[in-house]
Amino acid sequence: MANHWFETVSLAEQRAKEHLPPSVYGALIAGSEKGVTIEQNKEAFAQIGFAPHVAGHKPHRELSTEVMGMQLSMPVLISPTGVQAVHPEGEIAVARAAANRGTAIGLSSFASKSVEDVAAANENTLFQMYWCGTREQMLQRMDRAKKAGARGIIATLDWSFSNGRDWGSPWIPERLDLRTAMKFAPQALTRPKWLYSFLKSGRVPDLTAPNLQAPGGEAPTFFGAYGEWMGTPPPTWEDVAWLREQWDGPFMLKGVTRIDDAKRAVDAGVTAISVSNHGGNNLDTTPATIRVLPGIAEAVGDEIEVLLDGGVRRGSDVAKAVALGAKAVMIGRAYLWGLAANGQAGVENVLDIMRGGLEAAVLGQGKASIHDLSPDDLVVPEGFFLRLGEPRDTAGPVVDTRNSTSRTTAASDAAATGPAPQPRPTAALSSQ
Repeated sequence: MANHWFETVSLAEQRAKEHLPPSVYGALIAGSEKGVTIEQNKEAFAQIGFAPHVAGHKPHRELSTEVMGMQLSMPVLISPTGVQAVHPEGEIAVARAAANRGTAIGLSSFASKSVEDVAAANENTLFQMYWCGTREQMLQRMDRAKKAGARGIIATLDWSFSNGRDWGSPWIPERLDLRTAMKFAPQALTRPKWLYSFLKSGRVPDLTAPNLQAPGGEAPTFFGAYGEWMGTPPPTWEDVAWLREQWDGPFMLKGVTRIDDAKRAVDAGVTAISVSNHGGNNLDTTPATIRVLPGIAEAVGDEIEVLLDGGVRRGSDVAKAVALGAKAVMIGRAYLWGLAANGQAGVENVLDIMRGGLEAAVLGQGKASIHDLSPDDLVVPEGFFLRLGEPRDTAGPVVDTRNSTSRTTAASDAAATGPAPQPRPTAALSSQ
């Protein structure tokens, strides 16, 4: 184990890059267009500083919290990501790791493992859905998730099918047959440990989506499912309310970056929202989520739970998000790199890194609990915060100086015209 242990998420990423075939690693990086949002999600956390105390630290720190009715050991959840070809055990290994560290897993509709198997490995499983297919199909998927024991639903709607990446999109086959295996062989042979792990397991990477399988039918291929999703008319707020009504438990809407959307989510009856830009995989140049979090938390945080995802790489990032109003964060790329580097133990390693960094931040701030963190513990650049979705002052941006921080109001509804592009999707649909 000592040879496989890593001390930061950055080192896990390096090991994942060394271990995975280039196209598989490229799918984890994902992103869209220039990749501006990916980088800004991470850089924004680095722009926020701490104001630590020198004495009076508390001997014990409380890191546990409750999210969507689940008692968690810390405010870090596993975000849903699709088709994990990075390790033979995929989402099951992730679910076990999360359970061992006392937290929950979000399972993608496009996952490579079934909701039944994942829920059996972790009782705190949230099933993620896209607005994909007919209402009858969506009802069938939710009913299946309920019977499997899923504790809640994550509805992910922030997707505009952005087209292309400046660094090129990874090659992902429709299915793994002899012809594609031969084409992929040169890549696989350069990563013998990755190849051996699948050969040893007796299975090849599964490029189907078993959770989208119709009763009595076969699981669709990843691209088949993606095509159905692209062909489904986008949901209205009435559709969101209808979807929420079909589930009698906790319900999260993921993908909110605007205050007006957050308020509409409250009206639709959701339990929680995740302030998210899909980890930069959606519409590039969308602002970093930590910049828009405080305005959203201030607007709706007393009515629903507010979570955040996007760019979280350290436990200190978790502390900053909690201080600014998040109940918890969700991580994507970070745990996938851990999974690639060392399977279930690698995911546990990442969660331990998050916990250690979070506890260090709480200790340094002289707090007894994560629930005591506040904006007063942070050093924030002037003009850092954005309040999207509020009326714009005709004289220019509105600056709010409460809590000794600057919050800029800038909002507009962009009208998109023209036919939707036809992008080539990546395997990790929701990496954060």
